[in-house]
Amino acid sequence: MAEGERGGRYGFESFDCAPALRLEAHERVAKLQFDGLNRRLDKIEQVMERLEKRLWLTVYGVVGVILAQAFQSILTSGP
Repeated sequence: MAEGERGGRYGFESFDCAPALRLEAHERVAKLQFDGLNRRLDKIEQVMERLEKRLWLTVYGVVGVILAQAFQSILTSGP
């Protein structure tokens, strides 16, 4: 029984067949691709958030300038 205890079936060593190895390799490659894609999407989301903050800051700045000019014209046209 020493031969059977080595892990093989009927005295043979266990082995992986080529299609199974190919499938495992494909799964690893797909996982790496998805991980890379997720990292890139996270970076894009961060860039979009920063851009959105800049856009709102610009909008508030323009509105502030317009309100300041309107307030200034009201003050100068007063008594």
